[in-house]
Amino acid sequence: MSYHEPVMLQQCIEGLNIRQDGIYTDVTFGGGGHSKAILEHLGEKGRLFAFDQDEDAQVNRIADQRFTLIRDNFRNMQQHLSQQQALPLSGILADLGVSSHQFDEPGRGFSIRFDHDLDMRMDTRTGTTALEILNSGSEKELVAIFSGYGEVKNSKTLAAAIIQQRNKQPFTDAASLRNAIAHLVPKAAATQYMAQVYQALRIEVNDELAALKDLLVQSAASLEKGGRLVVMSYHSLEDRLVKNFISKGNFEGDDHKDIYGNSLGLVFKSLTKKPIVPDESEISRNPRSRSARLRIAEKL
Repeated sequence: MSYHEPVMLQQCIEGLNIRQDGIYTDVTFGGGGHSKAILEHLGEKGRLFAFDQDEDAQVNRIADQRFTLIRDNFRNMQQHLSQQQALPLSGILADLGVSSHQFDEPGRGFSIRFDHDLDMRMDTRTGTTALEILNSGSEKELVAIFSGYGEVKNSKTLAAAIIQQRNKQPFTDAASLRNAIAHLVPKAAATQYMAQVYQALRIEVNDELAALKDLLVQSAASLEKGGRLVVMSYHSLEDRLVKNFISKGNFEGDDHKDIYGNSLGLVFKSLTKKPIVPDESEISRNPRSRSARLRIAEKL
């Protein structure tokens, strides 16, 4: 199965600063590319725990006694690793977003290229689909989703058009959504607009930003002193949360100080003042890496 080419592989491995006897976790296993590289740098006593809530990722399980794959959302990382007596960790790797496999699988509903039933769930065992959100969300909720998660400029008009259409006939698939909002899509930027709409729905369906916040808070508690946090994001909403948490210790980016002027809540030292981005050769080889932003931090 052609799954997902690991983005900025060398930079991620270097960022983890792997110790042979360390305990690491790859919280976004996917095709296993990053995990395989981590295992290559571990010795016999090293251990790697990987997470992926997508059933499709299970086929990429690595046959190695040092490796454990857990099918769950990474927001439950600390709970699982505590049960496995795998804390504290030496390093955490998170490659956020949607895998190439998920984009290329028509039935999953992640890509604007296909006609499908607008599922968009990473974990198909549970949760609400994008189609159900379109058919049941209030106008206020839809505006919040499209403006907050997709940064869609005409979110109010878009939400109103969706409500108007579903009052006539509920949405049934991607084509019914495209037809209902066709008159609102700017012709000069149609692909970008639909990508923003899809991104907003996907983030809502999978509660992605709240899950990322949970992961970052747990990372601060789960890493040993000097342990590395390596996070790759693909849009500004994710990157902003990662940047703020690393640099300020909170998600708002507020600089809280004590009476002596010392920053409060800081857990990490940023090792990347600016995010690392892929070079032109990687972008030409793997165009989907274009929007990747890599940040690396060390536990204080």
